[in-house]
Amino acid sequence: MHSKRFINGKIFLGTNETAFADSLTVVDDKIAPDNAVSDPDEVIDLHGTTVVPGLIDNHTHPKYIADALHGAACTPPLVNSIPEMQEALRHTPEYGKGADVWIEGWGFDESKLAEHRSPNRDDLDQVSTTQPIFLYRSDCHSSVGNSRALELAGIDENMPDPAGGKIEKDENGRPTGFMREVSASQLLIRAKSALSYENDIKNLVNSSEHYLENGIVAIGEMMGRLHPYASLKLYQDAYKAGFMPKSAIYYVADEVDGPLEIAQTDRLRVAGLKVFMDGSISGETAYMKAGFPSGKKGVCLTSQARLKEIIDYARDNHLQVAVHAMGDKAVQNVIDVCQNLDPWLDGMPSVRIEHASLISDQMFEQLKKAKIDLGISTQPIFFFAEEDSYRQFLSKDQLKLAYRIKTMEKEAPIVSLSSDAPCTPWAEPDSPFYGMYAAVTRKTAGGGTINADEAISLPQALLAYTRDAAIMGGFTQNGTLEAGKDADFVVLNKDLFSQKADDLTAVHADQTWIGGKLVYQRK
Repeated sequence: MHSKRFINGKIFLGTNETAFADSLTVVDDKIAPDNAVSDPDEVIDLHGTTVVPGLIDNHTHPKYIADALHGAACTPPLVNSIPEMQEALRHTPEYGKGADVWIEGWGFDESKLAEHRSPNRDDLDQVSTTQPIFLYRSDCHSSVGNSRALELAGIDENMPDPAGGKIEKDENGRPTGFMREVSASQLLIRAKSALSYENDIKNLVNSSEHYLENGIVAIGEMMGRLHPYASLKLYQDAYKAGFMPKSAIYYVADEVDGPLEIAQTDRLRVAGLKVFMDGSISGETAYMKAGFPSGKKGVCLTSQARLKEIIDYARDNHLQVAVHAMGDKAVQNVIDVCQNLDPWLDGMPSVRIEHASLISDQMFEQLKKAKIDLGISTQPIFFFAEEDSYRQFLSKDQLKLAYRIKTMEKEAPIVSLSSDAPCTPWAEPDSPFYGMYAAVTRKTAGGGTINADEAISLPQALLAYTRDAAIMGGFTQNGTLEAGKDADFVVLNKDLFSQKADDLTAVHADQTWIGGKLVYQRK
């Protein structure tokens, strides 16, 4: 047994908005009562620094982030035009390597590019015609490939559109390289992953420090795949090679057609199924009750009947269902299907709505009365980074419904904040402190404000990244610094609670501890 006592700190316990202590005792890898050890093996003076429970991002895309960390960030303020994007791709470490080495980029939003259009295969061919290139749009639903990438994926003028997606083609029937929505993008992703399993392991392991430097100790992988290999195997191999954050995998429901291998360890588990009800607001593909002002209605990717089938499978296999729903019609469909169902999971919501971007007062009433206790995992980074798109594509009345986090906290059974990284056009998409800043100030990257009356307090935002995120994602040993929980916590560079709200983005993790061990120290 090894014991440590941390003294002289401002330690936020996370059990409620005002619970603090000035010392913390750790025995081996667990939090212990202070009176459990009279003479600790080690005493660590915190010198008045602020400590919070380890942060949890329970809606993110670690595989995509692992790829993005060595790819080109095609986001403002770094990239503002297609020529700048081409130059960024030429500066990736993979540029100039072998014909099977993919060049990757992420984060473009055509509305923010000088050309006001998406790049196409011909634009990417100007970077390379010998190496495949894969470029993710900011929403991580759509993507672009160059001619070599299309060739490796077998995409030509004769390939039909996949269900729920579209292979964009020009007037002559030639694919433009733009792959609209998830099922189309997966055609390129599968070709890429089939060539690089060992590289995928290496990239995931290398991404570990990225999470730790953000104070993130647990993650929800919201795009688990079964093809060309199972995400569970990828994570198992990555853990053996040194990956550190706890992980919960959510498999894309439409890939699941039989029994799943479900590992249930303290650090890694298959937690649930991911369902796509619609697309995104910035892509005008969110499923809308009144439609977009442009006349577009968005896309319905999953019928109510199909959602019921997925829920039945989840119930039988004791899995959570996480449903992507951004448009108000998509959210309404989830409520209609689920509100009168009996829950089947204890201690966490059986069904959670991801994003819940637009919700009316009437829908909140239904949420409050729902028998199943629907959880909401929402992402303030979206309105922070995508203000222009929201103002461009939504009517004034629709915009008033956007990311009503204060009302969510009041009316929904459980609410957590998360990032959906890297699926937004911002260079630090999964910084919890940018997420808190947006939730607390309602300010945007462009200097605007969206629905200021929906701001929440800093303690509420922090709890939504710790205690409530742990409940949402089933991380039972995390979320608070109570005795018996895992000793996973973060030492901050500033007192989060005395900062002006406008200064929250200057807060970062100086140290991250997992299981009572220092695993990250800012240099």
